[in-house]
Amino acid sequence: MSAATLSPAAPGLSARLGRLAVLAAVILAYAVVFAPIVMVIVTSFFDQEIVTFPPEGLTWRWYLNAWAQRDFARGFLTSLQIALAATAIGVPLGTAAALALVRANIPGRGLINTFLLAPLAVPAIVAGSALYMFYLRAEDWLDMDIKATLGGLVAANVLITIPWTVRLVTASLAGLDRSAEEAAANLGARPLTVFRRITLPMLRPGIVAAALFSFVASFENLELNLLLVGPGRTTLPVAMLSYLEFRMDPTLAAVATAQILMVTILMLVTDRFVKLSRIV
Repeated sequence: MSAATLSPAAPGLSARLGRLAVLAAVILAYAVVFAPIVMVIVTSFFDQEIVTFPPEGLTWRWYLNAWAQRDFARGFLTSLQIALAATAIGVPLGTAAALALVRANIPGRGLINTFLLAPLAVPAIVAGSALYMFYLRAEDWLDMDIKATLGGLVAANVLITIPWTVRLVTASLAGLDRSAEEAAANLGARPLTVFRRITLPMLRPGIVAAALFSFVASFENLELNLLLVGPGRTTLPVAMLSYLEFRMDPTLAAVATAQILMVTILMLVTDRFVKLSRIV
């Protein structure tokens, strides 16, 4: 009797334990992801210069110190220029490449797709070193400055924005319903009209998501730009690294917190108009 009585409850108990295990794994994953972010934000308010726990007090002075650092301001403007230009160039090129890979019957599409996504797999410091050596050779050949120029930095960061765009727009195209395009074509609409008035609006979520991720990836890139910057042309991440060589106070945590806030606002505003969860 006891075995018969306990057996129906065993599956229910196993199911509850399974759900608890999954919940614990999810909580652990979120803790691993968000714990460093929370620590950076909390540290930016510590009063003491050398970070110790518990803090001696809370202060805003590290934010004021970051605001007073002209290298950070110049680095922010440089990073903003590079990210905007690289996004403006890379997103149209990546979108065109994604359309060709998905819609056109091109031989070797898999190989081309792998080639376009390769920059995401190559370590950024390796890509930066290769570009540095290429720029030095190109400067000798062309007798002009390329390294540490706005054009050289934008060209390097386009290598980041194109793969992100190809990846996200390709995913958006894969889930696109082509019935509206076919109906417009059957009614006599020209291919360019179909693309401009039907295909492009349906691709808007993927393109906007690609622009957002491309901008963030370019703005916060350190390794790729590390060897390509120079005096008077330094990005914000490189300026932060240079500051760290001489001082180890919570000023960098304050700058990082400002970047986290900026990216969060961008993602929330973008998600308000384009649901990112449908694409990424």
